Amino acid sequence: MPASASAAPPARLGSGREAAVLLLCTLGTVMVAVDSTIVILALPTMTRNLHSSLGTIIWTILLYLLVTAALTTQAGRIGDLLGRGRVYNAGFAVFTVGSALCGFAPTDRFLIAARVVQAVGGAIMFANAGALIAHVFPPERRGRAFGYLVFGWSVGAILGILLGGVITTTLGWRYNFFINIPIGLVAIALGLRALPVSPRLKVDLDIPGFLVFSASLSAICYGTIELAVFGHSLMNYAIVAGGLLLVPVFVFVELKARQPMLDLKELRRRLLGLSLIAGFLQALGSLSVIFLLTLYLQGIRGLTPLDSSVLLVPGYLVGAGAGPLTGKYVDRIGPRGLATAGLLVTLVAILAYSRLTTTTALGWIPVISAVSGVGTGMFFPANNTAIMGEASPRSFGAISGLRATLTNMGALLSFVVALSIASSTVGPIVASEVFLGTNAGALGSAGGAFLGGIRAALLGAAAILGVAAVLSWSRGRRGATAAPTPAQGVPHDAAVVEGEALGSAHR
Repeated sequence: MPASASAAPPARLGSGREAAVLLLCTLGTVMVAVDSTIVILALPTMTRNLHSSLGTIIWTILLYLLVTAALTTQAGRIGDLLGRGRVYNAGFAVFTVGSALCGFAPTDRFLIAARVVQAVGGAIMFANAGALIAHVFPPERRGRAFGYLVFGWSVGAILGILLGGVITTTLGWRYNFFINIPIGLVAIALGLRALPVSPRLKVDLDIPGFLVFSASLSAICYGTIELAVFGHSLMNYAIVAGGLLLVPVFVFVELKARQPMLDLKELRRRLLGLSLIAGFLQALGSLSVIFLLTLYLQGIRGLTPLDSSVLLVPGYLVGAGAGPLTGKYVDRIGPRGLATAGLLVTLVAILAYSRLTTTTALGWIPVISAVSGVGTGMFFPANNTAIMGEASPRSFGAISGLRATLTNMGALLSFVVALSIASSTVGPIVASEVFLGTNAGALGSAGGAFLGGIRAALLGAAAILGVAAVLSWSRGRRGATAAPTPAQGVPHDAAVVEGEALGSAHR
């Protein structure tokens, strides 16, 4: 531990500093959320404008998720190594530069490369965010702080949904990226003034683990997407198999590493391990739901991308309000019951979605979406508080990065699985047209099979959330808002100074 951490702890940070840090965390969350939803809505226009195809343009989304998932834990380590305040602000800068490059992209491949730059910046912010919230805010107020991050994500998603179609139609898809530039510049200026300069910690980067993890996840995603878009191929099956074979290799490398990128041994700690796994399963079962609903509304019901997305806005609005409110109650009663209830509420919403037919009144979609928003707003503040409450002061960055990586990995795999299921029901050509919105409502006789595939995928998502709820409840009651004890390393006040950093946001 650095000498500064063992010295007499300085005074606790004031509320002004807490507010500035929370503002920057929320602002970063809004930027990332806006960009993710805007890109999905703009896919058809980008495909036509850049003379691309689904097999190529889809990587503007998948590579963003893949890079974020692979880089998150190492970005958290870099924050420990160089100071989380500095690193978080650098993440803002990289994300802003990446946004500018995306806006000026002359080709689809240039756009994909620029999205990688964006992803690097997003991963840096994402990985170092939860650690700063955990350090800057005392244990009794962390739940509410995490709740505001959920609020920021929901607001960003709403803005992306509502503005994406308007900007793409009136100004052009490039301005979906340009809007990040002024926001990023303001955030960087504020960060230079408000972010604390935290001491540097001695950590090691896990380069072998990072390379094996990236290769495994890349192979699985690439092979699966190629199968979904272009059909069966022995080579693609071999690529997926190779990616799966690298999984045990990654586990072996991580168990042998002195400071692994994913400390799998942490999963042995009951409360922490089950909370992390519950977060992974929640992401695995949730992202595909919105994607499949978009396919249902556009491909089967014939709505435009913007109209179908607007039907889902109530869920984001409710989630935005439920996050901070739930966070307040997490601080009072603990995370176990609220996180589990949130998963069950989301499960009920997904089961309701699975009952949709070709003639279901569209007015039910906002109602079910609102129910889903309640579940999301309950789960994330509670589960994030449980995870960070079990981390020792010196491991805040590592645990925050582990949580973020598992969440991103679940989101990526959820998207891949959803696209695979959709293409398997009607064939890659029709699925491609439906996904891009170029064949909305024209499935013909394949509509019944396609709806059956969507139902199967929704029931699978519900089953995943059911498992997550069981694990969430099984975690036990300890660790709701407990501060780190001296046995864990550092008193809270010293931990604040040692680990002043930004907090994370996702979903």
